[in-house]
Amino acid sequence: MNSLRAGSPSSLLAGLGNGVAAGACWGLVFVAPAMMPDFTALQLATVRYVMYGVFSVALLLPRAGRLAARIPRGGRPALLWLGLTGNLGYYILIATAVGLCGINITSIVTGFLPVIVGVLGTREDDGLDLRRLVPSMLLMLMGISLTAVQALYAPDTQAGFDTAHLTGFICAVGGLASWSIFAISNARWLRRLPDTSAEEWGLLTGVATGAEALFLIPFACHGAASHTPSQWVWFIALGTGIALVSSLLGGIFWNRTCRLLPMTLSGQMAVGETLFALLYGCLWTGRWPTVMEAGAVIFLVLSVVFCTFAHAPPSRNRDHARHDTSRLST
Repeated sequence: MNSLRAGSPSSLLAGLGNGVAAGACWGLVFVAPAMMPDFTALQLATVRYVMYGVFSVALLLPRAGRLAARIPRGGRPALLWLGLTGNLGYYILIATAVGLCGINITSIVTGFLPVIVGVLGTREDDGLDLRRLVPSMLLMLMGISLTAVQALYAPDTQAGFDTAHLTGFICAVGGLASWSIFAISNARWLRRLPDTSAEEWGLLTGVATGAEALFLIPFACHGAASHTPSQWVWFIALGTGIALVSSLLGGIFWNRTCRLLPMTLSGQMAVGETLFALLYGCLWTGRWPTVMEAGAVIFLVLSVVFCTFAHAPPSRNRDHARHDTSRLST
């Protein structure tokens, strides 16, 4: 994967493919709570990230010594920071927001992730000028607007706006900021460590996240007696599956995306989480998307398409053809 040349058509296609794969993995996270509604988000987060750490340690053991020598002095604190902002902190803030102000308002706020990361990416060395991203951003905002209308007029949207709703909204904004910080920091560290593969960096992040998740176990065990042993077995199996697919594989796919694409494009690929969450949600509930949801999907997909064309490298063949034509005309 590291042999692909950045900015080439092959790296563009590979980055897009990995971005889609990451979205497909992450979208499962939104279905998991519906599969085991009697367990709290904190319990699911604890099982998920502890198992993420276990998988990561097991896969890193054969190369731990060699890999540790390649991590610079500030790398270990950075991994703890990435585990907190991109995994534990983000998930806890979003779960709290859902509990206080509802999933609809929370989904509107987090829907701005691709826009925020894409705009911040224009400040990076490989980012496009913001003016070239205007068509893509407008399409993205139109898709988010349709999602917002769908959410605000949904039957289960909570009415009123009290202190709890305000606190939930602040938590949702905090989650948005947390993951945006993670996206920027993670992409910069991947560029700083070209000899460390996207897979290895994802596993190292998993080890850090798993270590942090150990401190959540006492809180997650609160109310454990209210569930039967068989329920706990199925719940741990679900959390393990989410850890393997969404955290481990999703993190690796995302790291590949960040390494292959500039942040102004990789940020747009975060919309895949929203699209696949909608798809899985419709499959789980056995319904078709509403007209608003279908329109939002169309605008969001077109946004990524426009952004991809804006980042497409110039065609050498077309340049050669123009050069040959000019020679023949002379």
